[in-house]
Amino acid sequence: MRRPPTIRDVAEHAGVSKSLVSLVLRGSDQVRPEKREAVLRAVRELGYRPNAAARTLSERRSRTVGVLLNDLRNPWFVDLLDGLNSLLHTAGLHMLLADARLSRRTGHDLTGPFLDLGTDGLVVVGTLPDPAALGTVAARIPVVVAGAREPVPPGVDVVAGDDEQGTRLVTEHLIGLGHRRIAHLAGYGAVGVLRRRSFEAAMRAHGLAGYAVVEPCDQTEEGGHRAAVRLLARPDRPTAVLAVNDIAAVGALSAAEDLGLSVPGDLSVTGYDNTSISRLRHLWLTTVDHAGHEVGRRAARCLLDRLEAPGGEGRLQLAVPTLEIRGTTAAVKG
Repeated sequence: MRRPPTIRDVAEHAGVSKSLVSLVLRGSDQVRPEKREAVLRAVRELGYRPNAAARTLSERRSRTVGVLLNDLRNPWFVDLLDGLNSLLHTAGLHMLLADARLSRRTGHDLTGPFLDLGTDGLVVVGTLPDPAALGTVAARIPVVVAGAREPVPPGVDVVAGDDEQGTRLVTEHLIGLGHRRIAHLAGYGAVGVLRRRSFEAAMRAHGLAGYAVVEPCDQTEEGGHRAAVRLLARPDRPTAVLAVNDIAAVGALSAAEDLGLSVPGDLSVTGYDNTSISRLRHLWLTTVDHAGHEVGRRAARCLLDRLEAPGGEGRLQLAVPTLEIRGTTAAVKG
């Protein structure tokens, strides 16, 4: 096998010094255009790829960012990761993705591998069962939490959507359509608590506290289906169901179909997150756009700021949600 080309080969091919090649590869503006072009041409012709490990040692940076994802199955995280990666890529950083759910099942350390790999920073996406576990890694590299609202160690930034405002928007939408018996399929964690409290507060503000029903679910499609079946079997069944996320809302839609109820004729159903699922034409789900892409971009910006200026108190940033009205909500039948 032919050995891979080295920086010395590039220098000889371009007729320049190794130090000048290094300047070009680092993007320095202290190189004359003709020399820069000669080096870049040599890189292309030789098929040279910089040695990432050597660069890490020389720069004391890996130019990688760890991303610990709570659950790969949640489609809202796709938009968040897209926003996160777009800004990190522009800054010349690469993501290393790990599934926290799998690590928990296998008993592996959630954050230690990122330290072992020498990542420059860590973005935690979604709710972790033990946010305090971030303390060790946060003491060594910048950490940003995106899409969760649990308490975090000092110096950790949190970026999320405004769950209280989003839930208020969708609850008032249903109330405005004349619904009184409204049920909430409630989730878990700090985000679940915020959405539940906002739902109850909005119902209370409109004098409807006595009609508000909360049914816990595990935020999955199956969990949403089971919870909705329990609700819809009640003699005073709700005329509208507000699910904690789009996936649980899909379960509620299936439950309504199983029980012979039409949506939105007999039952209005709303989700939360505005995932790609909600935009499927045969579902066309009314939902809250939780600003996933914007949350991802803001999380990347926070991390880049921390890399430039480490230290300081942790900050909380909330992206503004919007309501997406589609085909699963309608005025209550007289």
